[in-house]
Amino acid sequence: MDPDVAASDPLLICRDLRYTYLGRFPALDGVSLTVERGEKVAVIGANGCGKSTLLRICAGLVRPSGGTVQRTRRVGFVPQDGGTAGWLTAGEHFALFGAAAGLASGRARSTGEHLAGRLAWRPTRDQLAQHLSGGTRQKLNLVLGELHAPDLLLLDEPYQGFDQGTYLDFWQQVHAWRNAGKAVVVVTHLLHDLQHVDHVHDLGAAA
Repeated sequence: MDPDVAASDPLLICRDLRYTYLGRFPALDGVSLTVERGEKVAVIGANGCGKSTLLRICAGLVRPSGGTVQRTRRVGFVPQDGGTAGWLTAGEHFALFGAAAGLASGRARSTGEHLAGRLAWRPTRDQLAQHLSGGTRQKLNLVLGELHAPDLLLLDEPYQGFDQGTYLDFWQQVHAWRNAGKAVVVVTHLLHDLQHVDHVHDLGAAA
């Protein structure tokens, strides 16, 4: 496994990343990316160019076909879809994900409820995730990604299903993360998102 990035170094360093599906279909070809502490970076490109694959490699969920990744130890990953269990409540998600990060159940639940409040959402005690709207399930994904106070957040089109107010709340939270010294990488296809970030990485240009 690649060594962690030291606290004084960039929080994410990708060098010459390559990925090939089924050994035949190239998705990434020589992608390099460095993300400093306190930076907001957008990853853009045409559909199928490997944006989600890149993020999953950065999160350690997919092994690249070539190249190297160095990352900080504390990483939060928010997928474009999925990531939640329909038969669990929001509170049960908080407790489960918190346990994986070494948080006591009560603290994980209270932290999750606090983070949900920043997105104008108050989870109910008995409502299962499968009964939440798509936008609210994505709020749950965002809370789970931040629950363990990561230094690096990797967000794959995290605003799916958000209304305008929640979308603005989301970017306000991204700015707060940056001001707290965290690094944020957002996969997006919305050009107006680019006004919110410090740097844009175009996979089409990298290819």
